Amino acid sequence: MQLKPINQQVVSVVGASSGIGRMAALEFARRGAKVVVSARGESKLKSLVEEIRSFGGEATYYVADVKVFDQVKSIADKTVEVYGRLDTWVHVAAIGVFATFDKTTPEEFKHLIDVNLMGQVYGAMAALPHLKREGRGALIHVSSMEGRRSLPYQSAYSASKHGIEGFVEAMRVELEHEKIPISVTSVKPAVINTPFWNNGLTKLGVKPSGIPPYYDPKLVADAILYAAEHPTRDFLVGDVAKILDLLQRISPSLVDTFLLLTAFRLQRTAEPKSEDAPNNFYQPVAEHDRVGGDFDKLVIPSISDWLDKNPLLQWGAIAGTAALALIAAQVLGENK
Repeated sequence: MQLKPINQQVVSVVGASSGIGRMAALEFARRGAKVVVSARGESKLKSLVEEIRSFGGEATYYVADVKVFDQVKSIADKTVEVYGRLDTWVHVAAIGVFATFDKTTPEEFKHLIDVNLMGQVYGAMAALPHLKREGRGALIHVSSMEGRRSLPYQSAYSASKHGIEGFVEAMRVELEHEKIPISVTSVKPAVINTPFWNNGLTKLGVKPSGIPPYYDPKLVADAILYAAEHPTRDFLVGDVAKILDLLQRISPSLVDTFLLLTAFRLQRTAEPKSEDAPNNFYQPVAEHDRVGGDFDKLVIPSISDWLDKNPLLQWGAIAGTAALALIAAQVLGENK
């Protein structure tokens, strides 16, 4: 399967107003792609397009809510209308609610599924006809390491990410069966330092946090751009994502023990925040039109991501990750 070089691509980035989506759109534009960016918040999209045009990039924005299929379809149609085709579809849009399962209402759970899961389903449905017409292209779905392992306080979010993995796997095999050369990638980041933690609806009484360490959003953007040129099935971003994935395969109960020791405490900051505080769960918020979040001091580099982009060195990365997992398992076993 041969994908176009990025500087020859037309790319649609859904969920581009902040965080990973914003960084990916900027990086595509810097590499010469024509970019259509979309989200619910028009002011944030305008500022993104202005930033792209300031360095000579080419971009257009389209306001849309991903829980409405017709609006998602309009993103794809607008991309083709403006630039003549669609080569890569990147779907990032997601919201979060931080609460125990019994404190999450049916309406909240359903709304999150409508945005995070059905939004991605609608994105694939909207993009596929255009990609098929071109005869090749890439569908890149930004999932999460929570698509492999659920976390407490995030039952709805984890369920949505597991759902993404389910439909993406089925769709990929169907396309292969039809011999249609469209690459389907699931990008599964670890904890990323974005405004996601500012924007989520929280019922914890405090501002939520990811379980450290954090990784830079550019690491995810780099994975997305790599997948746009190199057909890739899965891309786990961040060393911790790979370690957690391996531990989950070896012993889910061991991961349970680890989460019991760390997840409840580390997902709560000391900053008070009420359930009624501004959040983007039901509507966009004007602030946080930025890439980075508030946890710069907890950001670390990731060695394995560089190795993933250099396949000849991957076996060394696999061996190293396995060794780290075995050490972690031994330490946890001694602490039980």
